[in-house]
Amino acid sequence: MGMSVNISVASVEDAEQILKLQYLGYQSEAELYGDWAIDPLTQTLESLRAELTERHVLVARLGDEIVGTVRGSVDEDGTAHIGRLVVHPRMQRHGLGGRLLEAVERRLHERHAVGAYRLFTGHRSLGNLRLYARHGYRQTEVREVSGRLSMVTLEKHHPVAAAA
Repeated sequence: MGMSVNISVASVEDAEQILKLQYLGYQSEAELYGDWAIDPLTQTLESLRAELTERHVLVARLGDEIVGTVRGSVDEDGTAHIGRLVVHPRMQRHGLGGRLLEAVERRLHERHAVGAYRLFTGHRSLGNLRLYARHGYRQTEVREVSGRLSMVTLEKHHPVAAAA
């Protein structure tokens, strides 16, 4: 591609590009589960703008184009919640999802007392499950949402917290 991908903090001005990428990236999930009403496909621009001020949102840029994004927050118990990890389809399988995951974990740890990281994905999302397993996440719960979908919760403990 000739250019390197840079990961940085998203700004409110990035909201439209993030929403378009999210819509594109979650088409395969919607198809996999036969459900086009999933949250990432129905989120409004206004609610995304609010998230940009309330959560840690990172973007991966290739030049001026946003080609990946991830969000995170930390609750009062020190559990970091990671979500909406999405990489542009043409950029997938090149390690960008892993880079975004590591970057958001690092950012959350630098700014909060994180004891564990938690995320979830659908039970049929095998690529996601493999990615998270490669990064040390282990399945903690499977919750049936509907006949077509079970949500898999995965967690990993922060190395410093685990040693304490």
